[in-house]
Formats: sequence, structure tokens, C-alpha cells
Amino acid sequence: MAFFRLTSRDVSGIKLLFFLVVMYGLMSTLVYFVLQMKFVKPLGIDAPLDRFSAARAIEHVRVLSKEIDGRQEGRQGLKDAAQYIKTQLEIIKEQAGPNVRIEIEDTIVNGTFNMMFLGHSISFGYRNHINIIFRISSVDSKDTDPSVLVNGHFDSPVGSPGAGDCGSCVASMLEIARLAVDSGWVPHRPVIFLFNGAEELFMLGSHGFMTTGKWRDTIGAFINVEASGTGGPDSVCQSGPGSWPSRVYAQSAQYPMANSASQDIFPVIPGDTDYRIFANDYGKIPGLDVIFLFGGYFYHTSSDTVERLFPGSIQARGDNLFSLIKAFTNSSKLQNASERESLGAATNESKDERAIFFDYLSWFMIFYSRRQAMVLHSIPVAIYLLIPFLLRSENIGLCNLIATFYDFFKGMLLHAIGIILAALFPVVFAVLRLLFSGHSMNWFAHPFLAYVMFVPCSVVGLLIPRIVWRSFPLSQDDSVLKSSKEELAGEARFWGAFGFYALLTLAYLVAGLSGGFLTFSLSVFMLPAWICFSLSLKYFSLQSLRSIACYVILLIPVLTYSVYFGGFVVQFLIEKMGMIGSLPPPYGYFIPDVIVAATIGVVTGWCVGPLVPVLGHWLARSAIVQLLLQLSVISMALSSQFFPYSIDAPKRIVFQHTIRTADAGRIVESSYDLTVVDSNSLPFVFKHAPEVAKELQMGSELSIVTVNLSHPENWMAIYPISSLFSRSLKFPAKNDIILKQYRYFPHLSSYKPQLFSGRGSRKLYLELSLGSLREVWVAVLNITGPLSNWSLANNVLPAPEIVNGGPPSYMCRLSGASHDKWTFWLEASNSEALRIEVAVLEQYLLEPARKLKGLFPNWMDVIAYSSFMSTYIF
Repeated sequence: MAFFRLTSRDVSGIKLLFFLVVMYGLMSTLVYFVLQMKFVKPLGIDAPLDRFSAARAIEHVRVLSKEIDGRQEGRQGLKDAAQYIKTQLEIIKEQAGPNVRIEIEDTIVNGTFNMMFLGHSISFGYRNHINIIFRISSVDSKDTDPSVLVNGHFDSPVGSPGAGDCGSCVASMLEIARLAVDSGWVPHRPVIFLFNGAEELFMLGSHGFMTTGKWRDTIGAFINVEASGTGGPDSVCQSGPGSWPSRVYAQSAQYPMANSASQDIFPVIPGDTDYRIFANDYGKIPGLDVIFLFGGYFYHTSSDTVERLFPGSIQARGDNLFSLIKAFTNSSKLQNASERESLGAATNESKDERAIFFDYLSWFMIFYSRRQAMVLHSIPVAIYLLIPFLLRSENIGLCNLIATFYDFFKGMLLHAIGIILAALFPVVFAVLRLLFSGHSMNWFAHPFLAYVMFVPCSVVGLLIPRIVWRSFPLSQDDSVLKSSKEELAGEARFWGAFGFYALLTLAYLVAGLSGGFLTFSLSVFMLPAWICFSLSLKYFSLQSLRSIACYVILLIPVLTYSVYFGGFVVQFLIEKMGMIGSLPPPYGYFIPDVIVAATIGVVTGWCVGPLVPVLGHWLARSAIVQLLLQLSVISMALSSQFFPYSIDAPKRIVFQHTIRTADAGRIVESSYDLTVVDSNSLPFVFKHAPEVAKELQMGSELSIVTVNLSHPENWMAIYPISSLFSRSLKFPAKNDIILKQYRYFPHLSSYKPQLFSGRGSRKLYLELSLGSLREVWVAVLNITGPLSNWSLANNVLPAPEIVNGGPPSYMCRLSGASHDKWTFWLEASNSEALRIEVAVLEQYLLEPARKLKGLFPNWMDVIAYSSFMSTYIF
């Protein structure tokens, strides 16, 4: 076989490849250890009272997520959770010493406003949502003193115990409140803990605090505590306005987990947090958005249980938060709303708004201002432009300089081509695999599989330019420069790669982004590594592995960081692929694999790319390329033996029992609507859940040809999340048991005659009854027609939604438990009819629906609810 006919250089190249595999393997092991927070020792339940204890916090999570049955709006569990939190705070208050003042309030918030969410304009009306406030201050503090707000929500999404999101947040806050009292700490400025009861309904609790809260104008800084999973890095995902909050974090966090690139990425992720209410929409308050990012498999699922939490992450979060709170209260920049306005603090700070910062393996943090970044990030470019003059100082003729610049440019172009091919090759392999596979996302439950499949072919992509242009097309005359062609080619390749990272760093900065720290770090470390390599050539030959070692060893710190940052990005992305939405066929089937493959390709590019200019001539050999391609092909073939899902990485199913009514007591139609939120569609589900298919009376061929599609408007109760669905299916359901369980259905009616004006407009006075429903989460209205005004959102209409060129629609979500009807008025600009569609989400499931839900296998996580829908013409 050709594989065994190896030359001595092939053998040396394979040895080098093996060394690199071991090196990156060790780096990856270290990174895994750090990202899983295994280096943080969680303190036990009997830890000293002046220390934050993860075990004590987890005990709070156990009560909130296990002993209390459901913390969703509309369920008794939410009230029980509020009572538990208040009881714990009262206990803490009793333990307080005479030198601190503690105030506890539970407030009911009501309001109405407009918001853009997931690109959709929506109006909100809410009532009777619970906020609990715990304020600790010194006895001589004033009510107007600037304070620090710590916010976390205790409600949970439909169908989820909410241990991570966000029982872990509330538990951390309770433990920190206890720690503040038991440690004898007297805060220099007041600290307010806001236990917010309505975040999952689109930030209603925080809106209520910022519009009606007693202390809203005293807030000088805030920390929003969130969870997009059950642990891992507790990362700062958003920071601002200004750089002051991130600077405080950099100076005080015990386990820093933050990078400014998150602020570039977060806006494109579907979803939002209370941060936007405090920092953007209402308060313009400086603050931090701190979020658990791993364990995303369980985010908003029934698997978000206390057993899934990372104890090390809880401990690190608690230690960080307490240090942060102390730092903020001691900061001279803490100002209340009137001080910020009068001193123009926000305007002054905006000049330095997007600072650059990043942590190094949670060990320490590097922070520098945007002004400093303009200087620092320009230095590599300046070096790249000046180095030809320094290298050709003895032969500084114009022709030599131009030839040197041209060679460096060609080196940069070849390196850029390699990086592009490193991302493109995995994409090609991913598409080819899917053409012969029965399902996508094999790597979802097995993240290591993605690396095994895509890294080898990505490295091949990196090496392609070196293989194709094995003899570098030099423009310089080696006889004039008295250097060998091999030396000049190596020089051009290195400075080309250096210039690529230098220019990319500057491009990031000029574009207003904050993620250039990685490419800047690469260029900074490449420079001394090249100098060491060049000096080593005086003692070792160019073909010696010892000279290679001189280059690689100096790059190890930055390569380790590249693996850390890249591993974080890939793991977060893989976990989120299970909920990105079911994109329309045929291309939607390929999207998750293409995204993951391309991302791993880019990550491989920045992790291995800096080595290629020097190590490329060792690795760009046909035997090594064949080996890497064979590894990719074998891993692709073996991947078919791996199932995409497991109990630890469940597939998400949304199951809606849709009940269409004509009035308060008549059913028009009842159906079971099913959808998925990833690329493996419902036929895949029915194939692996035959009992469900049988219960739905599907044929043995599991064909969906005869099954009705569930139209997007059927999912109005969870609008705008429904925009993530496609190819949903609808199955008939029986009506009998519905009439036995409910006396009245949700119903919209006029409570007062229409009022006509001389201008031709008319005003409708309407009331919405929620009938005899038991556990209402939300009611959604879709108003279509000549609507010109309404009583909601302070008489301001949201931007209309227009679907497929149809008439404008106005969406409104109403939430909050009450026996009272919702009353409001609508104004129509003319006599043309207003069409109002109503969808009410009921969390209680009837017995047949519960039975159907129970038939799904345990590796499928089913979020199930009922939706009562009706249509009215006025």
C-alpha cells in the first residue's frame, strides 16, 4: 500500500503531527477542566457563614424547582415561590445587626408598553405580577443615595422546573443576601435585590420596577443574573452603557469570565434579558448581564432540574457576585439618575463605550479602553508595514522594497485562502455526509464527534495553499539579497500570515466591534516566536525539528487561549443548535451541520493557522494529507452509528392542544398540533416514536402526505416564538372531554355601544373574559383592519406586522392572574370591519393530551399546553 511507502520526511512530518495532536489534546483537556468549572471547589452546607456556599444555594434551588410545583405565571407554584423567597428574606432580616437597615417589599406591578422582540413589534399589557425587593443599607444612608441593583427572576418557562433558569439566580441572590448580613458587612452604598416575578413573559417584572418602583431613580449600577443553561462559565454577555461596569468586573471578579466579543455576538442570538430594560429601554443604567451559558441542552425544558446544575459554577458565581457588589458600592462613579443626568456621565462615558477585555482561562482578565485599543491594535499593522524597510536596510532600493511588499502580500493572500478553505472543507464534507444520511446533527449529543469529523479536513484546507504553491512565487531576487529562495519564501509566508492577523485586528476595531483581541494576541505572540525561530537557525538547520520547537513553544500560551475561546464558542453553539428553529426544507435540513462545520473550521483556522507559515513544509505532504482525509471519511462513516439525541441532550417537541371556539360555550374544532425546533423534522420523530404515530392514527408508512399542515396562525399563543417553526402538523382530536372540564371558554365581547365621531372613526369598547380556564399563561390578540388607536401601551400602536402582503396586523400580549376581565378600547379610522383573533395559552392539559405526551420516548422533551382560539369581527 502507498501509505507504507514513506520517505524520511514523511516520517518526520507524521512525528510532528503526532506531537501537535498530543499538544492540542493536553490543551483541550485543560480547557475542558476550566469550562466545566471543575477547578472551583464548591463549599458545603456547613461552610463558614462568612463564605458563599454553593451547597446552601443549591438547597434553595431544590425547594424552588422540586418541592414547589411549577413557578409559571398562572400557577400556584409562582405564589408559593414568592412566599418562600419572602420568608427566607425575613429570616435574614432577623439576623441583621444594628448597624444595617433592611427593608423588604413585595409589590404588585401593572403596566403596558411596546417592544421589538425577535424582529417583531409587540404590545404588552400586564397586571398583578409580583416583585420582591430586599434593600440593605447602612443605618445612616438616605433614600436618595445611589444604589446597586442585583436582579434575578423567579418565574420559569412553561413546562420547565427552572432550576437553572432561573432558580439558580434566585438561590445565589438569597445566599449573597445572607452572606452580606452574616459576614457583618456594612455596604458603603445601598444594595437592592430585585426578585422579579415575570421575566419569561418578556421582561415584564423589570419593566414594572423601572416604571413604578420606589427606588428606580436611585439605581447607579446593576447586575442582571441570568441562565441560558445549568452552569459552565458565568459569562458577562453584555456590559454598558460605557466601559465602567466591565472595568469594575475586571478589577474585582475572583473568577473572571468575560470577553468583549460577546457584545458583538449577543445581538444576533434569538432572545433577550432584563438587561435591555435597565441599560437600554428605560434606565440607561450602567450594568452587567451575567449568564450561565453551558447546559443549554436543558434550557427551557423539563430536564432543567437541580441535578443538572454545575456546583462549581454556582460557587464561582456567588464569589464573583459578592466581590462585584462590594466593588460597585465602593466606586466613586456610582451615581443615581439625577446625578448622571446633571453631570452628563453617560455622555462622557460614551466616548469610551466599547472597551476591549477578555479573561485568560478564568485565571485573570486583561482590560484596556477603546482609546488604548486604537493604539495597541494599530501596532501590528505598523510593524507589518515597516518590516520590509528593516529587512532590506542594506538593499533598500525601490525595486527591492516593492518586491518585498509584493511577496508579503502574496503570503497574506495565501494564508487568507487557507483560512477560507479551512472553513469551506468541513462544510463540503458535512453536506456530502447528509446526502447519504437519514438524519442530521449526529454530533448534537456527542460534541467530540464534530471535532473528529471536521478538524482533520479543516487542517487539510489550511494546508492546500502550501501544497498547491509548494514553490512560493517569489518576486524578490535571491542573488541580490544573498538569501536562499527557501529562506525568502519562509519569510514571506510568515509576514503574510502576521499581516493577515494584524489587518483583521484593525478591521474589527474600525468596524466598531470588540472581538479583535484574539487576532491581536496571535500577532503579538507570533512576533517573538518568529524572532526565536530565526535565531535558532544559526544553531539548527531549517529542516531541524529543534528550530520548529523554538517557534511552537513561545506560541503555546496564545494557542491555549485560542483553544479555550474556540472550545467555548463551539460547545455553546452545539448546545443551541437544538433550538434554533425548524427551517424550511430542503435547505433547512443542512443548516445546523453547515453552521457547526464552518464554525469548527474557523476555530481550527485561528488555533492552527499561526503554525502553518513555519510548520507547513513539514505537514503539507501527500502522506499526511491522505491520512487526514482518511480520518475525516472514516469518522463521517462512523458518525451514522451515533444517534443525535439522548436523555442528556434531548430533542425538543412543542405539543399544542388547539381548541377553536365560536363563543363562550361552543367548540368548532379541536386538534393536536406538533412541531420541532431543529432540522430533524416530525417524520423523524414519528419514525422513532411509533406509539405516538399509532395514537395519532398515522399509517404504517408514517407518511405526512395526508396529514394537514398546522398553519403559523395556529401557534399565535406563543407568538413570536412561533416564527421559529415550519412544517408543523395538525391531527384531529376529540371534543367530548373538553366540554366536561370547562364551563366557559375565553370570549371577547362589547361591554358598551360603539362611539362614532364626525370624522368617520369609531371607538369599540371591549372586554376579554378568560372563561373557566385554570392556569392561564398569556392571552394574545391579533387585530387586523383600520386600527388607528387603542387604550393599550399609553395609546401608542406598535409597528404593524404584514404577512405576505396582507393587511396590517397589531399584536398584543396580555398576562397576569385575575378574576377580572380585561377591558380596553379600539379606535377604527373608518367603518371597515376590525378582525380580532384571540389565543389563550392554558397550561393545564386534559387527560387524552397528557396520555399522548407520555408516549414520547424519554430522549424527547415535550413542552405541552392547550391553546383556546377564537375569531371576532367588529
